[in-house]
Amino acid sequence: MNQIVLILIGIAFLITAVYVVSLIIELKKTIRNLNELLRTVEVSIKPTIEELQLTLRSVRNVSNDINGVTTDIKTLSGSVKDVGLNIRRVSTMIEKVSLATAIHASGLKAGIKTGFVILLQNLFSRIGGRK
Repeated sequence: MNQIVLILIGIAFLITAVYVVSLIIELKKTIRNLNELLRTVEVSIKPTIEELQLTLRSVRNVSNDINGVTTDIKTLSGSVKDVGLNIRRVSTMIEKVSLATAIHASGLKAGIKTGFVILLQNLFSRIGGRK
C-alpha cells in the first residue's frame, strides 16, 4: 500500500510540475507580449506627445497674441476717449469765443451806430445852427 501512495504522490508531483512548467511558459509569453505592447505604445505615443507639445506652444502663442491685441485695444480706447474729451474742450472754447465775438461785434455795432448818430446830430446842428 505504501507503494501505491508513493506512486500517487509521484503522479501528483509530476502533474503539478508539468502544470507549473506550463504556467511559467505562458507567463513568459505574456511578459514578452506585454513588453512588445509597451514598445509599440511608446513608439506610437512619442509623436503624439511631440505634437501635443507643439499644439500647447501654439495655444500659448495665440494667448500671448490675444493679450497683446487686448492691450492695444485698451490703449486705442483710451486714446479715443482722450480725443473725445479734447474735442469737447475745443467745442466749449469755440462756443466761448463765438459768444465773446458776438458780444464784441454787438458792442462795436452799437458804438458805431451811436457814433454816426452823434456825428450826424452834430453835423446837422452845425449846418442848421451854423456854428
